[in-house]
Amino acid sequence: MGLRKPPLYDVHADAGATFTEFGGWDMPVEYDSIKAEHVAVRESVGIFDVSHMSELEVSGPDATALMQRLTTNDVTALEPGDSQYSAIVNDEGVIIDDTVVYRLPDRDERVYLFIPNAGHDEEMYDRWTSFRDDWDLDATVEDVTEDWAMFAVQGPDALDSATDAAPDAALGDLSKFQATFADVAGVECWVARTGYTGEDGFEVLCPWDDAETVWSALDATPCGLGSRDTLRLEMGYLLSGQDFDPETEPRTPYEAGIGFVVKLDTEFVGRDALEQQSEAGVDETFVGFALLDRGVPRHGYDIADADGEVIGVVTSGTMSPTLSEPIGLGYVPVEYADDETEISVLVRGREKRAVIVTPPFIN
Repeated sequence: MGLRKPPLYDVHADAGATFTEFGGWDMPVEYDSIKAEHVAVRESVGIFDVSHMSELEVSGPDATALMQRLTTNDVTALEPGDSQYSAIVNDEGVIIDDTVVYRLPDRDERVYLFIPNAGHDEEMYDRWTSFRDDWDLDATVEDVTEDWAMFAVQGPDALDSATDAAPDAALGDLSKFQATFADVAGVECWVARTGYTGEDGFEVLCPWDDAETVWSALDATPCGLGSRDTLRLEMGYLLSGQDFDPETEPRTPYEAGIGFVVKLDTEFVGRDALEQQSEAGVDETFVGFALLDRGVPRHGYDIADADGEVIGVVTSGTMSPTLSEPIGLGYVPVEYADDETEISVLVRGREKRAVIVTPPFIN
């Protein structure tokens, strides 16, 4: 089977984008350069096509019960227009995926839209419908991944860009993790004050066939997935399939540093395992680090202690475009997790001195 393509694939190609495979999709990785696009987001505003993200809609009398049992956060706390970051875990509490859950305006009943990562839509559809049937719940689950295009407008000037495109929507009144339907260039869109860069910004979902109209209305520097990765890494945000993976990097929310999304006063798959870990504590934890020597840390490199003994592994690493310093993320035993703890990273077999830094790496 060939790679899936976003609705604006040809538009990106005409703009000079280079492409990469990600989650089964052929996505733009850069247009000008990763550094230039990174700087545009940190200093002004950039726009990313993130139509590869999965989207599933859950509705019906038991929609809330189904969402509550399959995500770790408290879905009942959401009012229409609210959203929350959450995790999807297995019986052992290991993260299958992380997600954002939106509560859409009610349509006679509660409606949720949740956003798993790229390439996970079929897996999550099967998971949701299987548990729904096992629990005999009355809920409709729809995979709407290819009904919606999705763009992320990010940066200190993101509000100006979004407001110019949707002048009647009062987007400036939205708090972080709030959303609303808004008219963008004559197209009804779901606009949320969310993002993955650490900057202010909005994620805009619009009908697949109207993608070019909406993209063209948002005045921002086009950015690819390359700068999206360096931006999120500077903030210490997790990347599914790399910083956690149920097969190759099995981690719980507590190990991965997102224990704040676990609400143990709710009932969900994996709750009992996570309650036990919450009480006992973790042996290893997710940390950031900065290299003191020349070199760039990469996924899979070993982390060693001051004596050269391997104690962990790098899950993400890059040369920070903002700091012009090599930074990374990974897992180490908790006794090595304090700031300024001296470690080393084996870069192509050579030890490079590093120190632990609690993300974000930038203010």
